[in-house]
Amino acid sequence: MPNDFNQQVIEEFRANGGRVGGPFEGSRLLLLTTTGARSGAPHTTPVGYLPDGGERVLVIASAAGAPKHPDWFHNLVADPRVTVEDGVFTYEAEAVVLEGAERDRAFARAVEADPGWAAYQDRTSRVIPVVALRQVAFSGMPASSWGETLKLIHGAFRRELALIREEVAASGPGLGAQLRVNCLTLCQGLHHHHTNEDAGMFPALAAQYPELAPTMERLDREHRRIAALMEELQRVLSGDGPDPKSVLSEVERLADELEAHLAYEEEQLVPLLDGAA
Repeated sequence: MPNDFNQQVIEEFRANGGRVGGPFEGSRLLLLTTTGARSGAPHTTPVGYLPDGGERVLVIASAAGAPKHPDWFHNLVADPRVTVEDGVFTYEAEAVVLEGAERDRAFARAVEADPGWAAYQDRTSRVIPVVALRQVAFSGMPASSWGETLKLIHGAFRRELALIREEVAASGPGLGAQLRVNCLTLCQGLHHHHTNEDAGMFPALAAQYPELAPTMERLDREHRRIAALMEELQRVLSGDGPDPKSVLSEVERLADELEAHLAYEEEQLVPLLDGAA
């Protein structure tokens, strides 16, 4: 892919909180910065990713089925410490190239979700690598205020829910392993976000603005309601051969409830967070 095209995607990604158009529109995308194996200079590349249960994400060095591994893969093999931008946060990660059965299972999940990965493998004699990226240090946020950060986080959840709705709706009679991982990763991320709000941001705002008591009570009720919906979704997913229609019904219930919650939270809290900043 031409460097000028990559640069255009990078600039659009950074300017729009991880949202891009063109061939990457509606896809899971991150910016991966590696250290050049020869030059020692940083190199940033837009890369598609797969959720992997919340603790890490997976990237695949397909190079569209080219005969050689992409440069970013050679770089991270030489120096596994990389920087990841997900549109909300920037963090340092340790890159681990999956081997053997673990690699094969991860690649099979990817193929099940998108047969295009199999087409890439068919084009080349090399075994296409799968790399796990695990966060080891937090670097920062691109937003200029806490209110803007909150909106970016909410936007990421909205995009992921929209993707999952589309994936479940198009899944046919069965629900693939990767799609289950996507759903469970979303639930883990939401649980983590709401836990942090309950333990940090909400008590701090309640102490500073006592008049917010009714708002905080409503947000607390909504958190508990969303937690119950996530538990139900996870129960359906944990069954043997979950019915996609049942999963889609639970995803849509969660999406509707969550969207109303996010909109109310932004309406009530973003002005205060930006004012405090």
